[in-house]
Amino acid sequence: MRKSQPKKIPLAPDPKFNDKLVTRFVNNLMWNGKKSGAYIIFYDALDKVAKITNENGYEVWKKALANITPGVEVRSRRIGGATFQIPSEVRADRKVSLSIKWMVRYSRERNGRSMADKLANEIVAASKGEGASYKKKEDTHRMAEANKAFAHFRV
Repeated sequence: MRKSQPKKIPLAPDPKFNDKLVTRFVNNLMWNGKKSGAYIIFYDALDKVAKITNENGYEVWKKALANITPGVEVRSRRIGGATFQIPSEVRADRKVSLSIKWMVRYSRERNGRSMADKLANEIVAASKGEGASYKKKEDTHRMAEANKAFAHFRV
């Protein structure tokens, strides 16, 4: 185990919206260090979201992220030869990380021509409370609810 936590490198806000959350999202979207390509995909997706919903694409994206952010999750814990799924609160930083990872992952798995199209469709679906990333959040919450009986094992 480490003696001290490694210090967090501060993120630079993105050029268009001046938001660090956008930079964090783009960093997860990026492949092979191609950040400018990831920014292009992200901004194209927001433009497409704005066309589809007739609302501000950036606001719809923020709403979608809020919709798929989990509150609780289950963690495996071995107690006396049996492994229990113990529900626990999710740290604030991890909540954001999970929601971003889920949105990017399920966007990639979608059908569509370009990544911008796939991402736009996933953002629109998540903002309405639909889509695979929203389902993942619901499943996570359902698992935690089902295993509430083991909450007293929490550390």
